[in-house]
Amino acid sequence: MKHLATVMMQLIKREIVGAADADEAALRDAALQGELYALSKRHDVAHLVGDALGRFCISLDSSLDAKFQKQQMLAVWRAQQIEYMKESAYRALTQAAVPFLPLKGAVMRQYYPEAWMRTSSDVDILICESDLGRCVEVLVDQFGYRAEPKLSHDISLYAPNGMHLELHYDLLEDEYLPCATPILREVWQHAAPVAEGEWRYALSDPMFYFYHVAHMAKHFQEGGCGVRPFVDLWLLEHRVEHDVEARNALLERGGLLKFANAVRLLCAVWFDGEAHTDVTRAMEAFLLEGGVYGTMENRVSLQQNKKGGKLRYILSRIFLPYDALKFNYPILQKHKWLMPVMQVRRWFNLLLRGRLRRSMHELNVNAKTTDATQEGMRRLLREIGL
Repeated sequence: MKHLATVMMQLIKREIVGAADADEAALRDAALQGELYALSKRHDVAHLVGDALGRFCISLDSSLDAKFQKQQMLAVWRAQQIEYMKESAYRALTQAAVPFLPLKGAVMRQYYPEAWMRTSSDVDILICESDLGRCVEVLVDQFGYRAEPKLSHDISLYAPNGMHLELHYDLLEDEYLPCATPILREVWQHAAPVAEGEWRYALSDPMFYFYHVAHMAKHFQEGGCGVRPFVDLWLLEHRVEHDVEARNALLERGGLLKFANAVRLLCAVWFDGEAHTDVTRAMEAFLLEGGVYGTMENRVSLQQNKKGGKLRYILSRIFLPYDALKFNYPILQKHKWLMPVMQVRRWFNLLLRGRLRRSMHELNVNAKTTDATQEGMRRLLREIGL
């Protein structure tokens, strides 16, 4: 797996930089090619790996070649659909005359050689909560979007072409990153219009970088963030003019500098040939196993350490804490006294919406987690500052 990860990252670097060292003899091995496809597809980068293999003129088995080509065509189609939806969302929010702030992939895509190379399942945009009603009204009534129920910090909308828009009105992740809350509360203080008279805003480089690292940390704590954020991170380090001290000052103030340094080092190992350390090896194993969205096993092991053991973890899952429960039931933000009612409602939803099987699997994973696994996770969390 370790050698496989190195080869995959070399191919990705070939795509986004235009040149990279690669063991072309090894790339001609049919077994390795199959493993590369499986790993890269799990991390949603198969389109990059497949195109890079083509640039190296590596011949593939016809069935495997068809799989890689399918991922490339799908990436191009997704990029076109996302771009169409993004532009319609920008027009709608401009028409609503409210400041809006694109986030994540909507911003990162410009740093890739071609837009299709940076895949995304949605578009994330931040607005002020006071503008939410007006924005949703314009998107739904005049641009044909379909709105889902409002959650604790965002609302999901679907464009006529089926693409997903996440309209955020809050970036806070209290459950996962309470240390970052003071910084994320300041987000609009770090934003400015992209041009005079524009309603579209952009974050300062230190704040955009901080939010990217914070989002990686959040998903890490959910069981894994995949390799794509590391591609983004490498581009932010090498393709964006920046002030390292300004970035680090914000990270330190938000309690994320140690984590940032850890992911920077793993990024340098994967893309720049730096030597592995015990910490980067542990992070690599955790992340490669997890894929884009992490695994139940990773998340349970990590959260057992955060909660203080198996029993406390299970109790925290049965009786969700306020910061987690309010995400599903925003009414709790105004009426916290409804906590017991919403707990019971959540239990019934587990039964009625077919989620009981997943919950039983989670209980089983929790029971089978070994002391050695917990200790290894404890060391890793300590070393990376989470």
